Amino acid sequence: MLDWDHNAYYHRLLLRHLPPGPQRVLDVGCGSGAFAAELARRATWVDGLDRSPEMIGEAARRDLGNVTWTLGDVLTDPLPGKDYDAIFSICALHHMPLREVLPVLAAALRPGGVLAAISLPRRDLLRELPVELAAAAGQRALGAVFLTRRLLNGGGGFAKDAAHAAMPMVLNPPLTTREVAREAAALLPGARVRRLVFWRYLLTWEKPAG
Repeated sequence: MLDWDHNAYYHRLLLRHLPPGPQRVLDVGCGSGAFAAELARRATWVDGLDRSPEMIGEAARRDLGNVTWTLGDVLTDPLPGKDYDAIFSICALHHMPLREVLPVLAAALRPGGVLAAISLPRRDLLRELPVELAAAAGQRALGAVFLTRRLLNGGGGFAKDAAHAAMPMVLNPPLTTREVAREAAALLPGARVRRLVFWRYLLTWEKPAG
């Protein structure tokens, strides 16, 4: 009952990285399309990409006139577009080698375009124990708050949607936050990586305008 959707909780954080007046954006690993739907209210066109037929099927149920849903693998299939103003991803990067996927995404951005991704780090208790303790306590405290909101309002409160259980899961992500930061810096000079409280990290990068 106190469980809630950590990915949805960080949607607003990602939206802060959307450039002004975006024409075309890409959502990599779009899942059932919840975040792409939020992007569609702010961008002229959105491409939602996922390699799971089940997820694309769920996403296609959304009646959105400015979103294209594409079944494909970012590492093996052509992207639906190019010169994106922004590329977003939620909990997809830890399914792929960073050294392979980050150059693909960087190449698909226009100069000055923004990459913003949230994903799961491997547990690193030696360096991140305070964050882990805060997450464990905050998970239940916020869960109670969000449950109350759902009971009072009949929805919201970061409830997990029906398709959540069908999403592919990785129980042991390959890289810690520090390792992600090291690889990202080597591949995308100027990239920033920081640990978020609820078992996620945020990676951001702006493609040089030159």
